[in-house]
Amino acid sequence: MEHLAYEFKARGGKAVFKNKFSIVGVVASGNLELMMEVKELGGRCLFSIDTAAAGFGTTWKAVIGDFMQRHQPANLQVSINDNAASPAVVSLRLDQAIEALTKEVNCHAVENG
Repeated sequence: MEHLAYEFKARGGKAVFKNKFSIVGVVASGNLELMMEVKELGGRCLFSIDTAAAGFGTTWKAVIGDFMQRHQPANLQVSINDNAASPAVVSLRLDQAIEALTKEVNCHAVENG
C-alpha cells in the first residue's frame, strides 16, 4: 500500500458548490472510492490517496492536474482509496464527484405507463 499526498491551488476557483460532500465509486478490483469535502483551505485542494498500485505517483499527479485544470475548484479535501484503477477510471470518478458537488440533483419517482 502506498500513500500519496498532493496540494494544488486553483487559479480563480471557478466551481460553485451546492453540496458539502460527495462519495463515488467502490473499492473493488480495478476501481476506487473517492470522497470530496468542501472545506475552507485558503483556495487549496488537498488530495490524499491510498493505493494498492505502488510507483504511479507521476501518473496520479498528471490525472489530478488535468482535473484541476478542467474544473478549477478551490477549497476541497479529496480522499481516495484505490485498488489499482486505471487513469481513465480515476478521471471518471473525479468528474462524478465534482458533478455531485456542483449540480443540484433532484430525485423524482419515475412512473411507468
